[in-house]
Amino acid sequence: MNRVVVKVEKSGNRFNAFDIDGVKYTSDISTSTRKKAFHNNMAIEKRINKSDRVYWKLVPMSEFESNIAPVIDVSSVDVPSDHAEVMNFIHDSYKLKPQGLVMKELKWKYLVRSAVRGKNILMTGPAGCGKTMAAKSLVNSLDRPDFYFNLGATQDPRSSLIGNTHFDKKKGTYFSEALFVKAIQTPNAVILLDELSRAHPDAWNILMTVLDQGQRYLRLDESSGQETVPVADGVTFVATANIGNEYTSTRVMDKALMDRFIIVEMDVLDSEEEHGLLNYMFPHVDTELLKSVSEIASSTRVESNSESGRITSGISTRTSVEIAGLLYDGFGLDEAAEVCVYPQYSNDGGVESERTYVKQLVQKYVNDGSDDNLFNEEEIENANGDMS
Repeated sequence: MNRVVVKVEKSGNRFNAFDIDGVKYTSDISTSTRKKAFHNNMAIEKRINKSDRVYWKLVPMSEFESNIAPVIDVSSVDVPSDHAEVMNFIHDSYKLKPQGLVMKELKWKYLVRSAVRGKNILMTGPAGCGKTMAAKSLVNSLDRPDFYFNLGATQDPRSSLIGNTHFDKKKGTYFSEALFVKAIQTPNAVILLDELSRAHPDAWNILMTVLDQGQRYLRLDESSGQETVPVADGVTFVATANIGNEYTSTRVMDKALMDRFIIVEMDVLDSEEEHGLLNYMFPHVDTELLKSVSEIASSTRVESNSESGRITSGISTRTSVEIAGLLYDGFGLDEAAEVCVYPQYSNDGGVESERTYVKQLVQKYVNDGSDDNLFNEEEIENANGDMS
């Protein structure tokens, strides 16, 4: 029998048990055992006694965590000790992934490996799927100097990435370097280039030599000093981009620029995964209500991807999180949709409009009474107890 070790997570009033692959064992384990494991931060292991009867035993949480990303047995691999250390870090790195970030283990390890090996990383996926969150989580897990630049908000790329020439009565004319110049000179820094696909083409041109593994320098053609600044050893660039025709505010990225990156494509969460994320972020909101949010979002994505779809885009995970936040603050599901969902959809076409379709979809859940009892009673009592 394969070894089964599960971790218990609380979702509303429920104590659910899952193994490392996400297989649910809640119905197999008694409620008292699950509660005891949760409150004592312990895992539960499936065992069989001499009579071939299955029973579940509390074990240290390390027994579950050891299954998350097993450390490679380097004794069987003929590699230098420094390489073995790197391999162990990469394959054990899943423990560093924040619980609120829904990302498959393989992709997370590939992300970490690419950063450790000094690759330029381009994270792609639809808006609101968690690209920036994953990139920032990577930065935090590596414990290295980090810098953040939102290229989509940059109106003057040369000023933001290189610097400006100034005039002062005392100093005369002088050149002031941008923070980006300092960033690329910081050894082992991780530099996050957010919204690269929204950047001005001038920014792409400036970054060409910076990202090229054969060049790795920034040209300071306005500086009176050195003409180029080399990129320091160990610097890693992590960029995010929305790629696709549906993003009208983005630009078609230059092929030569994209070739300078390895691409990590973020997954769009399915209804169950998104429900789990919302439960984790908002444990005080009724789980069935959060399930309605994730199902509405999933339905819009399916509809937008169908050939005869009545809407052009689905509700993003970012929007689902915003809806859940409104529910947490006492708004009804219909009110939350009114202020942060409907404005995203066109009202052209009257009863055949995108907005009408989404409103009808939301109303199916509102009319079911799913927006009643936003907070479960047990959580309210616990919260009141903490405040007293």
